[in-house]
Amino acid sequence: MDWRDTGILLSARKHGETALILDVFTPEHGRQTGVLRGGTSRKVAPHMQPGAQLYVAWRARLDDHIGTFSAEPIRSRAAIAMSDRQALTGLNSVTSLLSFSLPDRECQTALYLQTEQLLDLLGQQDLWPLAYLRWEMALLETLGFGLDLAACAVTGATDNLRYVSPKSGRAVTQSGAGDWAAQLLPLPPVMLGLGDAPDSEILQALGTTGYFLENWLAPELQGKPLPDARASFVTQFSRRLQM
Repeated sequence: MDWRDTGILLSARKHGETALILDVFTPEHGRQTGVLRGGTSRKVAPHMQPGAQLYVAWRARLDDHIGTFSAEPIRSRAAIAMSDRQALTGLNSVTSLLSFSLPDRECQTALYLQTEQLLDLLGQQDLWPLAYLRWEMALLETLGFGLDLAACAVTGATDNLRYVSPKSGRAVTQSGAGDWAAQLLPLPPVMLGLGDAPDSEILQALGTTGYFLENWLAPELQGKPLPDARASFVTQFSRRLQM
C-alpha cells in the first residue's frame, strides 16, 4: 500500500529512540497515523509541530498496518501560534478536536479544506473567531450531529428564531419556546449568518456548539471528555471581551 497526499499535522509523539508517530489529516485519505523514522532529529523535529502543512507519503505492507511516513514541510504555523496566545489556543483546539473526533482513514475532503482555510487565518484576530465558530458547526455537521436552524421545530416559522433545542438540535422561535425558553440554548444571529458577528455573539454561539460537542458527540466516542484545549480557547477568547 502506497499513497501520497498533503496534510495537516495533528500531533507527533516520540516512538522509540529516534522516531515519531504522526497523526495527519489529509484531504484524500482522511486521518492517518504512521511512523516517521528519524523524526526526532534536529533537522526534522522543528518542522513536526501541530498545525504544520506537510507533503506526506505513506507506505505499508497491508492496508490495516500502521505504516510509515516520509514527510516534507510545506509551511509551518508554529511561529504565528507561539507569538499570539489566542492563536496558540485556537490552533490547539482545532488539532485536538480533530484528533479526538475523526475516524481513522475516512475521507473528509470538505472539512479538510475548511480546516486548512481556518488555520491560514491564524493571527488575524478580526477574522479568526467567526471562522472558528463556522468550523465547529461544520465539524458537527460532518460527523452527523449537524444543527437544523432553517425553521422553528414547533411552529415551522423561519423568522424570529431565538433558541436551539438541546434535544433535537433544531431552531425554535420566541413564541414557539413559550414557557420552555429557560431550558433551551441560545441561538444568536451569528449562527444564522446574520448581523455583524460581534465577539459577544460568537462567544454565546460557542456555548451552544460546545453543548452539542460535549453532550452529543463525546458520548458517541466511548464517553471520552472533550479535549481541555477547547475550553482553554473559549476561556482565552472570553478574556478578549473583557479588554
